[in-house]
Amino acid sequence: MNKITKAIIPVAGLGTRFLPATKAVPKELLPIVDKPTLQYIIEEAAASGIEEVLLVTSAQKPEIGKHFAKDVALEDFLRAHGKDALCEKVAHLSDIVTLSFVNQEAPLGLGHAVSLGRDFAAGEAVAVLLGDDVVAAEPPALAQLIQVYEETGASVLGVQTVAEADVSKYGIVAPGEATASGCIVQRLVEKPAASEAPSNLAIMGRYVITPPIFDLLDDTAPGKGGEIQLTDALNTLAGQENVYACAFSGRRYDVGSQLGFLEANVEFGLARADIGEAFKDYLRTLCAHLD
Repeated sequence: MNKITKAIIPVAGLGTRFLPATKAVPKELLPIVDKPTLQYIIEEAAASGIEEVLLVTSAQKPEIGKHFAKDVALEDFLRAHGKDALCEKVAHLSDIVTLSFVNQEAPLGLGHAVSLGRDFAAGEAVAVLLGDDVVAAEPPALAQLIQVYEETGASVLGVQTVAEADVSKYGIVAPGEATASGCIVQRLVEKPAASEAPSNLAIMGRYVITPPIFDLLDDTAPGKGGEIQLTDALNTLAGQENVYACAFSGRRYDVGSQLGFLEANVEFGLARADIGEAFKDYLRTLCAHLD
């Protein structure tokens, strides 16, 4: 059983829900206050012990690589103008983790995106983090999953409960035997109708996957939406070996939706030491004038 030091983050999506903003700016670089959503996710990975990250991206998103690349000219400019603290924030970007990139040439689904990480994984278990899910948690959500992997040596899915009306938006877990490490997954269903959902335990964009998943993804036929679904391959894996569901603690934000993105901006802004109190006063004033 290897230590989890690698993570795959699929970021090739078009971000159509955020058009026209995402016509020129990748959705993953839209900021929560002043930090791109992808940076929060990569920082979570690093805080969980991840050293190498593979971004599954597209040729239309070179800005993502530029954001995390070293920019000596900008750093020199900031230092020359006495902005040392800001310079450290910029310099930090190239030091978080070691990044590599692979292009997903066509939108063939999450399962296909993850399958492109086979060579990167090199026969090891790896983490997968989805770019639409930002989680405020201590310890980090991924670290909670990695702990379960270290206890079991098995694949682990990060889950939380959702309202019945929302189960059709997620991969849903049918829970089996409960253990000290979490419940063993009996089966998985991708975006079921509420009447067909085996539970309201939804997979929330955090995974630790073991090496057999890559062969299973190669053999997985297109499912919901005509895409290769990671959930379908994991369902097959759960029929062959134990897969665990870890109900991680923390506040998860669906930043792939406009409402979730706004919620994240408000709550992260309120938590900021530099602007939180002033922002709170503004919101009080705003609310007092709402009908």
